[in-house]
Amino acid sequence: MNKGYPRPQLKRTKWIDLNGTWAFCFDDDDQGRQLGYPTNFPAASDILVPFSYETKRSGIGETKRHDIVWYHRTIHHRPSEPVTLLHFGAVDYLAEVYLNGTLVGTHEGGNLPFSFDVSQHLNKQSENHLVVRVEDNLEDREILRGKQYWKETSESIFYTRTTGIWQTVWMEDVPATRVDAVRFTPDLDRRLVQVDVTVINGKDQPISILVQDEFNYQTSLTIPVTGETTSVNIDLADNPAFSDMLWSPEQPHLYDVKIHLKDDTIQSYFGMRKVHVDEDNRFCLNNQPYYMRLVLDQGYYPDSLLTSPDDDALIRDIELTKQMGFNGVRKHQKIEEERYLYHADRLGLLVWGELPSAYVYTERSQQNIRRELGGMIQRDYNHPSIIVWVPINESWGVPDLPKSSEQRQFLDELYHLVKSLDDTRLVVSNDGWEHSTTDLFTVHDYESKYDVLKARYADMNVLLASKPGYKPLWNNGYDYQGQPLLVSEFGGISYQMNGAQGWGYSSANDAKELHQRLQAVFLPLFESSYVQGFCYTQLTDVEQEINGLLTYDREPKLPLDLIKQTVTNISS
Repeated sequence: MNKGYPRPQLKRTKWIDLNGTWAFCFDDDDQGRQLGYPTNFPAASDILVPFSYETKRSGIGETKRHDIVWYHRTIHHRPSEPVTLLHFGAVDYLAEVYLNGTLVGTHEGGNLPFSFDVSQHLNKQSENHLVVRVEDNLEDREILRGKQYWKETSESIFYTRTTGIWQTVWMEDVPATRVDAVRFTPDLDRRLVQVDVTVINGKDQPISILVQDEFNYQTSLTIPVTGETTSVNIDLADNPAFSDMLWSPEQPHLYDVKIHLKDDTIQSYFGMRKVHVDEDNRFCLNNQPYYMRLVLDQGYYPDSLLTSPDDDALIRDIELTKQMGFNGVRKHQKIEEERYLYHADRLGLLVWGELPSAYVYTERSQQNIRRELGGMIQRDYNHPSIIVWVPINESWGVPDLPKSSEQRQFLDELYHLVKSLDDTRLVVSNDGWEHSTTDLFTVHDYESKYDVLKARYADMNVLLASKPGYKPLWNNGYDYQGQPLLVSEFGGISYQMNGAQGWGYSSANDAKELHQRLQAVFLPLFESSYVQGFCYTQLTDVEQEINGLLTYDREPKLPLDLIKQTVTNISS
């Protein structure tokens, strides 16, 4: 199970992978604490971490409701540095972490990484007992559920939930004086990159930064640590290959970075790229108009659900996406594993980063959205593949936008919150319809007839007067201001293969009809003078949804070249 280094933007050479077989048990009556599980873990089943108990890959494959689960494993570890950090890629939803019977920390939120300094709790000469308690209320719709259903059996557009540890668990020994975070902000027009390095215990220490490209250009500097975060602009104007080192899906060039602080050395990377909307209201990548050909990617796998089986599966999804002619994905209702984004950076694929949705509007749901939205941007800020942030999809979690001024203002708040955290990317505050403040005008439209789509997208006034999703495209008090138009969900054509049962927004009876139906929904978008991109639904079948271009097992439903001809509007 090759997962690779879990945090490729801040990489050290030494780390300990804690994935593998753990002891595991359900605690349906919430008696574990009283029974002393943190120190006296019961005889239990085995589970393969990082796969949730609902998955076949975990070795359990139980889909019945169990809101509280416990994990245990032993660790033998002699630290090589004064500080040992225990990391979790993601645990859904509320985690309590115990080491040798002591609670070392808690974390709320199912999608983001967290870590604890466990140096003082380690038995350095003997066995260590790591125990994790996780609580994930099946029916809680105030948390960010994404596509995880709040019922036991998946149906419609919702799928089997994920409970507990679902991304890599790992440890690393680090110096007391160390790099804690690094942030890269490329400035294409000024030919420089701003580097912000956050350090721990680094006062009065020199920090050195080495930048190198694939053509052997190097630049380096050494500066004093000026505070908790030290910022510096690195000038790349003297790089003779600067223009050849821009990042794009077609040429995904990356700069390698090495940062050294006393006894700590970390490796990282960045891409020089720019996204913006120009004065003619065109979406631009690296100052050139660019047509986005995206596919909706749920990031689910048949035997492991939200968790990829291994690195090869992530790479294969990206390769298949590109082979079908797409230059990007909209990662739908999922904060994807960071290894996926690393491979998207490396292989060249645009990504829309989308926050999983809550499904009610309350004070607590707002707090959950703000917290995990900020955490997503913080974790993924450096990835050049990400070009758009999507806080809300189809008004999920804000169901009363037409009537509620408060909810409309919350949408605007999220837009400006994202911009305050990251003004280098574009924001779609509510993808699909009922737009408020937004950088892109995005429409979800599952119409299957060529003539209807042709008429709708040939005339902007016709589109603005329509309701493709049976909801207004703009909220009260807002209207279209010339933003680039993208059809960010369409198609969804089901085609049954290998006995799969399910549904789609329209259907094809055989491969020939599937090809014809694909052409009918793609051609009107290419023929429109307004549409600047699209996102086809979807990459793969997922459980009862059989509207993927690939089956759930990633088998193409049509020859890849034939799909590519349609996606890129190339005649055969």
